[in-house]
Amino acid sequence: MNLKDLEPQSSPKAAFGHRIRQLRDERGWTQEDLAVRIGCSGTHISAVETGRRSPTARFAASADRAFGTGDRLERQSRATRHSALLEGFPEYVSHERHAAEIRVYEVGVVPGILQTERYATALTMRAVERGAITKEQGEERLMLVDERQRMLVREPPPLVFVVLDESSLRRPVGSAATMDDQLARLLDFGSLPNSILQVAPFSMGDRRPLSLPLYILTLQNRSLMSYAESAQRGQLERDSASVVPLLTAYHQLQADALSQPESLAMISQLRKDYRDT
Repeated sequence: MNLKDLEPQSSPKAAFGHRIRQLRDERGWTQEDLAVRIGCSGTHISAVETGRRSPTARFAASADRAFGTGDRLERQSRATRHSALLEGFPEYVSHERHAAEIRVYEVGVVPGILQTERYATALTMRAVERGAITKEQGEERLMLVDERQRMLVREPPPLVFVVLDESSLRRPVGSAATMDDQLARLLDFGSLPNSILQVAPFSMGDRRPLSLPLYILTLQNRSLMSYAESAQRGQLERDSASVVPLLTAYHQLQADALSQPESLAMISQLRKDYRDT
C-alpha cells in the first residue's frame, strides 16, 4: 500500500502507522534513521507505517524512547493487538469509501452500512455482554459503522446493491421499536435512486449460490475486490480474476431473489408484524 493511500481511520494499525510516519517526518528522519534508533530494519519500519505489520509492545516502547513520547505509542499500539475487526476488513473499508459500485450479501444481521444507531448498539452491546468482545472493541465497531455510513453520502454516490438473507430481517435485535426503526431504514434505502435492495427468501432453499456474507467492490478503474468472512476469519481478495466467479454467483443470487418491489413488500409486512407484537 502506498503511503498516500493509507487511511489512518481505517484501522488501529493504520492509525498507528500514520502516527509513526508523522513523528518521523517532524524530525526529518528517514526510515533507516528510525530503524537504527529502534533496533530493527528499515523494511520493518515501512511495514508498520503502511499498516502491513502490527507493532509489538517492544517496538512501540522502543519508538516511545526514540521519539520521547512517554508511553503514548505503547498505549496506542494495544488497540492494534486487540481489534474486534477480522483480518482484511479494515483494508476492505479503505477501498469501500472510493468504490464506484458496492455489492453486499448478508446473512443473519442487517449489514453495517444500513444499520440504525439503535440496532448497531444493541447488536454490539450483546456481544460485549457475552464476552465475545471488550467494551473498547465494541466502541471501535460502532465508530466504524458510523464512518462507513458517512462515506456513502458523497458525490457522485456509489451504486449499492444489497441482498439480504431472510434471516437478516427475522432475527430480532433489541426491542420491537429498534426493529421497527431498522426496517424503516431499509425501506428508505430501497427508495434511493442509487440502490437495489433484494431479499433472498428461505424458499430459495439449496438454490442459494452463496451461504456466507460477501462484499464485492467495483473500483473507479473497474477492477474488482471482494471480502468474505466466516465466524472467525476474513478473506480479502484483490485479484479481479479470482473475484469474477464470486460476482457470477452474486448475479445468480440476485436473479433468484425476490424483486425489489417484492422485497420491500416483505419488509413492510414484517415491520407491521413487529409493531403488532
